[in-house]
Amino acid sequence: MSQTRLEQLYKFLEEDPNDPFTLYAIATELRGSEPQKAMDFYEKLLNEHERYVGTYYHAASLYAELGQNDIAEQTYKKGMLVSRQEGNMHAFAELQQAYNKFMGLDYEDD
Repeated sequence: MSQTRLEQLYKFLEEDPNDPFTLYAIATELRGSEPQKAMDFYEKLLNEHERYVGTYYHAASLYAELGQNDIAEQTYKKGMLVSRQEGNMHAFAELQQAYNKFMGLDYEDD
């Protein structure tokens, strides 16, 4: 993680504390080094910017990494619903593929 980049993102957040892209970028930057802090930002997005489709994939994945499988499953499902409502079929397909893998439904030929 680039500390300079994170510092710049926090400055953007000060300027506009409700910008979903900045919240998402901060969460993404923090994910590797401070996963719980990243989750706080993802949860803010999920609660306050429900239509910001990009959040669902990463939040669900992080919930799974943190052992919160029930919440991960719910997040994938909600993300698929929202992405369909928004007409974002690319995001829907990515979420569905990730959900299927998470649920052990990704059937691959060996």
